[in-house]
Amino acid sequence: MTKYFIAVAGNIGVGKSTLTALLSQRLRWEPFLEGVSDNPYLADFYADMSSWSFHSQVFFLARRLLHHRQLLDRPNSVIQDRTVYEDAEIFARNLYMQGSMNERDYATYTELYRAVISILPPPNLVIYLRASVPVLQERIRQRGRTYERQISDAYLEQLNRLYEDWFQHFSLCPVLTVPADRLDFVANTEHLALVADRILERLSGKEIVQFDAA
Repeated sequence: MTKYFIAVAGNIGVGKSTLTALLSQRLRWEPFLEGVSDNPYLADFYADMSSWSFHSQVFFLARRLLHHRQLLDRPNSVIQDRTVYEDAEIFARNLYMQGSMNERDYATYTELYRAVISILPPPNLVIYLRASVPVLQERIRQRGRTYERQISDAYLEQLNRLYEDWFQHFSLCPVLTVPADRLDFVANTEHLALVADRILERLSGKEIVQFDAA
């Protein structure tokens, strides 16, 4: 039986954790869900982003790299909520662009990231959940996390732009883009089945030209 390492990527609120859990049940893959609460720099970061952004992002990167390595060594197929790449390509880059990480720290962080990524085997497939800002905001509202209430449309739109730019240049492994605006894989089992089928087809080497909702 072939072993796969799948990673789910996408903006805040798009449904990464939910899809990870649902696919793990449907395809009998081991799930690995994102955890951020143990970052010792997080409180300082939210109090003073400019002073603590580098420390916080290096911690996230180190932890995610460790998890990535551990998942590669798992005996069975695994599916991961969020990729190691998003820490650098999306969130660290955004901190730099908004002035919350200075150029020297960003250059050091990027050099570290690129050095490690160059020797780290990629997943077999990255699933990119793409959604518009109104859909993201509605899903954020529905899950009711207090600390996410103040996330602005502008911030989500900026992250969406970074995701689109990243995936235009991403070539480490195949990518399956899922139109999460049109596919409700939580409420519609046919949509979940469609996503699962397309994943298996992509893993078999088939190019997915169109992703029609069921």
